[in-house]
Amino acid sequence: MLRPVDFKFNEQTAGNNKFQQASEQSDVQTKALAEFDGFVELLRANDVDVTVVDDTLSPETPDSIFPNNWVSFHNDGQVFLYPMFSENRRLERRPDILALLKNNFLINGVTDLSPYEAKGIYLEGTGSLVLDRVNKIAYACVSLRTDENILQDFCTKAGYSAVIFKATDANEFPIYHTNVMMCIGDHFAVVCLNSIPDATDQRKVIKTLRDTGKEIIAISLDQMNHFAGNMLQLKNKNGKSLLVMSEQAYLSLNDEQILRLEQYCQLLHSPLYT
Repeated sequence: MLRPVDFKFNEQTAGNNKFQQASEQSDVQTKALAEFDGFVELLRANDVDVTVVDDTLSPETPDSIFPNNWVSFHNDGQVFLYPMFSENRRLERRPDILALLKNNFLINGVTDLSPYEAKGIYLEGTGSLVLDRVNKIAYACVSLRTDENILQDFCTKAGYSAVIFKATDANEFPIYHTNVMMCIGDHFAVVCLNSIPDATDQRKVIKTLRDTGKEIIAISLDQMNHFAGNMLQLKNKNGKSLLVMSEQAYLSLNDEQILRLEQYCQLLHSPLYT
C-alpha cells in the first residue's frame, strides 16, 4: 500500500472517471492520510500482512494511493506493469518498489505492457481487470482506459481467458474501471448487473460466474455509486477470509446482502470518504 503525501483531485483523469469529485476542502491530504493510516491499522488488527511504502513529493502523483492500477502480482511470481491513461499516473511506476518487494516476496519475472501507451491505448491493472485467480478468468468492461487488444495480450501472457462486456452508469457514460462495478471472491461475485445494458453481455457474465460456482450478489446502480462494487477479498495470516470495503459501501448494503456475504467472509469496512 502506498502512503500518500500529496493526494488531491487529478484533473488528468477527471474527464472519464465520473466517480471522482473535486473537493472544496483545503485539508484533503491530511484527511486522506488519516484515512489511510486508519485503514492499515484495521487490516493489521485483523492479522493482514500489510507492506506500506511512502510516496514521494516528486514527481507529482496525486493518485499514487492506487498502485493496483500500474502493477499486479501473481501466485507464480509474475509481475505485470500496465499502460496508464494519464501522464502523471505513468510516473507512479517505481522500480524501487519492486526491488523492495523482491526481498520478501517471490518475483520470477516482470512483463511490461506500458509500451502500449505510445499507441494511445491503455489497460489499468486490476482496476481495468477483475481477476478470478482460481479459474484464470479476467472480467473487463471496455472503456477509454480498458483496451480489448491489450487485455487479450495480458490473457495470452498470463494464461487467462477474457470475459469482455460494456458497462455504463445511470447516465449511460462508460464505466472507466471494472472494479467499480464488480468484485470476485472465491465463491461469490458482487456485481452491478444493471450497469450492463446489453442483454447478451449480461447473460455472458452471469453464465460465466455461475459456471465457475460463484453465488451472484447483485447490487443496484445507487449502491455502485456508493462503491459497493469496489470490494476486495483477502486472506489473513491465519487463512481467514476477509472482505474489505469502504464504510460508504458497507452502509449502502441491505441486510440480505450482508448476510449472504457473511456466509463467505468476515466483512471489514473503514471510513474512506476523501
